[in-house]
Amino acid sequence: MDRRSARGATKRAVRRDFWTKARRVAARLPFAEDLLAAYYCAFDRATPLQVRAALFAALAYFVLPFDFVPDVLPLVGFTDDAAVLLTALRLVSGHMREEHRVAARAALERLKNARS
Repeated sequence: MDRRSARGATKRAVRRDFWTKARRVAARLPFAEDLLAAYYCAFDRATPLQVRAALFAALAYFVLPFDFVPDVLPLVGFTDDAAVLLTALRLVSGHMREEHRVAARAALERLKNARS
């Protein structure tokens, strides 16, 4: 598989599985807003390609079933996901715009309301 195909597969996996997992766990994650903002930034066509690639990789780590620390472990299960995501966010923080954060807060509110 060439790089373009791999990127496309990663993007499709993130788009397909992100909201299912976010619905299931976002209310419990202290980094939920950052996670959702990263999602919106990654799918924003105005975001530079290399930034989008870094974010897709971090989001794929969150979404896909392979994981260094299994997410089912209480408290520690998402620490590796948080570390990967926060590292990616630090690298690309200059490209995270307020509109991504606003969309993330609105989505987080919808997710929390849907769980009630």
